[in-house]
Amino acid sequence: ICLPAARPTMSDKPDFAEIETFDKTKLKKTETREKNPLPTKETIEQEKQSESAS
Repeated sequence: ICLPAARPTMSDKPDFAEIETFDKTKLKKTETREKNPLPTKETIEQEKQSESAS
């Protein structure tokens, strides 16, 4: 059985009219805070030294 490929419907396509009328001034300003920063090279070295000393 060979089925024809499904054609995208209007609901599948993005609505660019909505994007064009979007008002950026209504957005709130937020402050981004990093919750879990990666350790620095110095921190890794300190942990290696403390593990080898144990």
